[in-house]
Amino acid sequence: MPTFNTRQRGWNFLQTPGPTNIPNRVLSAMNQPAVEFLGPEFIDFAQGLFDDLKPLFGTTGDMIIYAANGHGSWEAALTNTLEIGEKVLIPETGRFALSWGDFAGKLGIECEVVENDWRKAVDPNAIEERLRADTDHEIKAILLVHTDTGTGITSDVAGVRAAIDAVGHPALLMCDTIASLVTCPYEMDAWGVDVTISAGQKGFMLPPGLGFNAVSQKAREVAKTCHRPGNYWDWSERLDSEEFYLSFCGTAPEHMMFGLRAAIDMINEEGLENVFNRHFRLSRAVHAAVDKWAEGGALQNNAINPKDRSNSVTTILLDEAYDPIDVRDICRERYNLALGNGMGKIGDESFRIGHMGDLNETMIFGTLGAVEAGLKGLQIPHGEGAVNAAIESLLESND
Repeated sequence: MPTFNTRQRGWNFLQTPGPTNIPNRVLSAMNQPAVEFLGPEFIDFAQGLFDDLKPLFGTTGDMIIYAANGHGSWEAALTNTLEIGEKVLIPETGRFALSWGDFAGKLGIECEVVENDWRKAVDPNAIEERLRADTDHEIKAILLVHTDTGTGITSDVAGVRAAIDAVGHPALLMCDTIASLVTCPYEMDAWGVDVTISAGQKGFMLPPGLGFNAVSQKAREVAKTCHRPGNYWDWSERLDSEEFYLSFCGTAPEHMMFGLRAAIDMINEEGLENVFNRHFRLSRAVHAAVDKWAEGGALQNNAINPKDRSNSVTTILLDEAYDPIDVRDICRERYNLALGNGMGKIGDESFRIGHMGDLNETMIFGTLGAVEAGLKGLQIPHGEGAVNAAIESLLESND
């Protein structure tokens, strides 16, 4: 078994934007023998998971669990609804919007990107303008990333749906919530989303390995006329069969599901609104700290508009005179803190702080203190007092 940080003591601060910290309760739930997955007890257990996932997605629609990461969930959504040669529209939210487009392109789907800089949320008006020009309805779906993990920006899903409806366009709205679900409000049905994509290794506090599709009736109808060959990702194979074995296209990922059960129970015990509020408060504390560092002139929050800043991850831009890899290295090697790397076209000028899942105020203070110590050690100009700024932010949010 590999070992990490053997020279260091105490907890490793895992503040990457995925995987996130896994609670002991989730790990303990997974630490049990395998069971008969076609027995009545496990079948009832699995049905309870499907039922209890739906409120977290804000839907009464169909729910599918895959033994896969988020990229598998992307592919499932695409292969069930889009045939070779059909077109999708991709609002450019950052690295992961373009990556989802790359997946689609490799499946023979034509992708058109609505360009946007990586520092602001998607403009629904730009989506409406493009759809209004699509009088022949060649665009079959919009692939929207709710929170792009690479940029730390959250876009307005309901606003994009309003843009679609304003022109009466029939395109499906597909939404990637991998970095947003269970960290901020998300209402699939109320916002008119047709397919929601997510995964377990972020807000759900699980090890990587579970992917999700939540599917509207409209999307199910489209899937019935989609003739792309496939099996493992096929919604109908999993949803329409009376044989439980096919619900997972084979053996169910039992131990991941045991962990999921514990995670859902933890979320429900805390209360979903309380989970959202905790993520909001902690994220705003991080944002306050970054704004304090920015006073030195070498760092800034990638998200220009405070209202666009996500509850789950903060992307920090660094002046080109300095290397963000050095920041990550000193935090890892000297302070036992893991940060996220920069991604895509801002990969060489950014690093990221993840703040989602199983975390609290003290973990945020430790993270910010370690980063500030790293900045000081590297002689990167920065405003001092980030932890104090975070404390003040949290005190204000508790009033």
